[in-house]
Amino acid sequence: MKLCKHKRLQVKEVTLNMAKNTEAAVKQVFTNATLVTDRFHVIKLAMEALQHIRINLRWKELDKENAAIKKAKEQQIKYEPVMLENGETPKQLLARCKYILAKKQNDWTENQIQRATLLFKYFPELETAYHQTLAFRNIYENQQKASAKTAFEQWIQKSTRAGIKRVLYRC
Repeated sequence: MKLCKHKRLQVKEVTLNMAKNTEAAVKQVFTNATLVTDRFHVIKLAMEALQHIRINLRWKELDKENAAIKKAKEQQIKYEPVMLENGETPKQLLARCKYILAKKQNDWTENQIQRATLLFKYFPELETAYHQTLAFRNIYENQQKASAKTAFEQWIQKSTRAGIKRVLYRC
């Protein structure tokens, strides 16, 4: 409000975080400006949604393992966990892939590539969500607003067809 009204009316665009109080203040002060949520906070939500999918899959694996342990106990046999090709159990794989999902594929180490290959083999829905999250992140690489808008609309259609409701709704 320290700026004169004439100068405030000249502001065309304001980038802000996702706080509603900030949005309300900016709308009041810069009435002609277009509000744009900053890239960091939007992508952070998409990444959190991807991690939420991973965590839900891990809970399902824990439930499966607990049921198998209970069954083995009832049958009075020793429980032997399912071991994957790399020597991890599915729940361990899901726990150890957190940082893999946060990185782009070309930034993965050789070990991460091997783990991701197994992860996506056993949990294809996580692979779909991962690639859709990457595609979403890449929309921000567009330099032209029209191109970004088209890419975003295509991303929404593809996500809807793929059934990735959690990622779509969180964003």
